[in-house]
Amino acid sequence: MPLALLALAIGAFGIGTTEFVIMGLLPQVAAEFGVSIPTSGLLVTGYALGVVLGAPLMTVLGTKVSRKKMLILLMGLFVVGNLLSAIAPVFGVMLIGRIVASLAHGAFFGIGSVVAAELVAPAKKASAIALMFTGLTIANVVGVPGGTLIGQSVGWRVTFVLVAALGVVGLLGVIKLVPEIPKPAGVRLRHELAAFKNVQVLLAMAMTVLGFGGVFAAITYIAPMMTEVAGFAEGSVTWLLVLFGLGMVTGNLLGGKFAERALMPMLYVSLGGLALVLALFTLTAHSQILSAVTIALVGGLGFATVPPLQKRVLDQAHGAPTVASAANIGAFNLGNALSAWLGGIVIDAGLGYTAPNWVGALLAGSALVLAVFSATLERRTDARTADDATQPAPAAASQH
Repeated sequence: MPLALLALAIGAFGIGTTEFVIMGLLPQVAAEFGVSIPTSGLLVTGYALGVVLGAPLMTVLGTKVSRKKMLILLMGLFVVGNLLSAIAPVFGVMLIGRIVASLAHGAFFGIGSVVAAELVAPAKKASAIALMFTGLTIANVVGVPGGTLIGQSVGWRVTFVLVAALGVVGLLGVIKLVPEIPKPAGVRLRHELAAFKNVQVLLAMAMTVLGFGGVFAAITYIAPMMTEVAGFAEGSVTWLLVLFGLGMVTGNLLGGKFAERALMPMLYVSLGGLALVLALFTLTAHSQILSAVTIALVGGLGFATVPPLQKRVLDQAHGAPTVASAANIGAFNLGNALSAWLGGIVIDAGLGYTAPNWVGALLAGSALVLAVFSATLERRTDARTADDATQPAPAAASQH
């Protein structure tokens, strides 16, 4: 694998840390600003919505700039957003900082996915994408637990200063290691936008919204769920997030490997397993041992969907994948925003901290239904195309 993938993984590590570390710090942030836990959950929802809007917007704005230059600009924006969160005097300013940082997220992973895929042979594209996303998953093993521990020990503001420093490291890595890759000749913005006319691209994005949304329904409120329901001490949230991260690393690598062999079956297994595990989490959350195992499984099954879904979008976008790729990263975060919001609603309704797990199970199950529908539709389309190809050409009209 090219060394440039390491630079992309470094940037992904910083972005992954800031995306997920807030979940372990929600109680501290809520206490300092005097807001409720569901209100502090807006820091997750706002970030996710910023990714949804920023992914296609920033990618479109960058169509006239080389992909390397755009990656550099995005990492700079990421650093600024995290510094703003670190110095925020009120909750609203911190929310703005989260949104500023989020604008870089989707475009970085969307453009990064395209760059990663172009650096390797066609048969290795899914693995290259998975390797870039490994930075995101390793962030949940090292960056997120470390940031959570630091935030609980010396203050969450220090965590965001360190996250900004990670962004600087990622920025330098992109400058040093990522090559200048020329854009495909003749591909313009209208070609990029034409990918959204493909129903399979839209179905893949819908699967992304619902499937990964299932993960965030449970994980957004993992800190209060584990302390209030499972009975863990506050400090235990750190190593529980390590388990989640280890699951993510494993699932991401397996998802990339098996997506190259059997992409749709990989989605069936991961989405079906995720729906089942999330449903069971409403029960296992009452046991410390079982909840720890479940958290690892949620991470593994959830991230096993990422490389195949991202590769499916790239495959279906037919030669102009950059905007579609970025939009699919936005779709991941639309699912995050939707599930965090729905999770807050069921908690506010008095259904308890385990109720978001049912929300997640329903979302993942819906994604599985869409995956089956997408594959069925594709088989029918392929069959019609094959039939048309075997039909004899109509005979020429007789001349009189």
